[in-house]
Amino acid sequence: MLKKTQYSYSGMKIIEHNFSVPIDYFKSNSKTINIFAREISDNQNNSKDLPFLLFLQGGPGYESPRPLTKSGWLKRALMDYKVLLLDQRGTGLSSSISSHLFNGISDESISKYLTHFRADNIIRDAEFIRKKLINNDRWNILGQSFGGFCAVTYLSYFPDSLDKVFITGGLPPIKSHPDDVYRSTYKRVLSKNKIFYETFPNSIEKVIRIVKHLERNKEYLPNGDILSVKRFQQLGLILGFSDGMATLNYLIENSFDSNNSLSYYFLKNIYSLQSFDTNPIFSVLHEACYAQGFATEWSAERIKKEFSEFEIYSNNKFYFTGEMIYPWMFDFYSFLRPLKGASKIIARKQDWPLLYNLKNLENNNSKVVAVVYTNDMYVDREFSLDTACHISNISVWETEKYEHNGLRSDGEEILGILFEKTKK
Repeated sequence: MLKKTQYSYSGMKIIEHNFSVPIDYFKSNSKTINIFAREISDNQNNSKDLPFLLFLQGGPGYESPRPLTKSGWLKRALMDYKVLLLDQRGTGLSSSISSHLFNGISDESISKYLTHFRADNIIRDAEFIRKKLINNDRWNILGQSFGGFCAVTYLSYFPDSLDKVFITGGLPPIKSHPDDVYRSTYKRVLSKNKIFYETFPNSIEKVIRIVKHLERNKEYLPNGDILSVKRFQQLGLILGFSDGMATLNYLIENSFDSNNSLSYYFLKNIYSLQSFDTNPIFSVLHEACYAQGFATEWSAERIKKEFSEFEIYSNNKFYFTGEMIYPWMFDFYSFLRPLKGASKIIARKQDWPLLYNLKNLENNNSKVVAVVYTNDMYVDREFSLDTACHISNISVWETEKYEHNGLRSDGEEILGILFEKTKK
């Protein structure tokens, strides 16, 4: 463990840890990377004897949240735990991945390097850290979205390291091909589009106007990227959040300026909403987070062809896409272009290791509590409930009250319910 820093802020005691871990845990001479974790405790509590709660962020490829205030789910968690906010490898302060990192490196070498940034190695990093901090004691984990995928991988391979496991909107499809996942996902995205237009009917005409304008004119985002119809269509990524539909509506209503040109406000906010290039692991490894012994072969792109609604539009119909990655993105997002060749190799890769061990899950002794959001646009309810059938000692709470971002929007209540369920 490297040097750590500590300070107090907003009623929280914060200790910043840095750990040097191998890129490849199966090579004795592997190069190392830095893993950053932020330990949070409540200044008002004697946290010395409180157990750890490791937080695993959604993604893949996104850093852990930065604690601005002692509020929301973090406030509730700090009543019972010391919280460890982990920047998963390749994100935030954990040897962050960016396209500039690979200047002069071959596509084959880049792709080989990036294969070490999936859930299997994220949880190996977590194990490394657990042993450094608490030796052989068990700890607890909270996994949000993709962090829930990681939590189930953790249960699969290090079951004796975990006491309680909390999962929010993140029970993964442990036996499904991404083709099946995307067939289901596209249907839910269509449903969210319809709800969006029913809720904000004035957006229908405005969206069509934007699309027609983009077909006839070249528009550029603040970084110089072209705003194509396909890139505009990707704004549907936010439709599955509790505030996503309103955010999209307010963005669209202010799309044109007085000269009938797309407003700078509109263009800048689109650029701010799309983080495919600032967090490139998400783009390169998103489909690979489902892969176990097979190639994904651009699953979202192939399955999209089965849904003509996303390919055509009329004066009253234009459907946004969701959380999908397409090969054209590596041409039109300038900061993804250096990763284009590697992304092709990764899409063809067949020998991905297994992420889940069904035998260990079925013999699980850790207490697992998971919330499944009935209308979740990103993590399919049916796949989640099927996975729950393969995990022993699990309690599932299904609710229609929240969207996928429930932990962020009403985390204090959600976490309180989950914690209470472990006491029953």
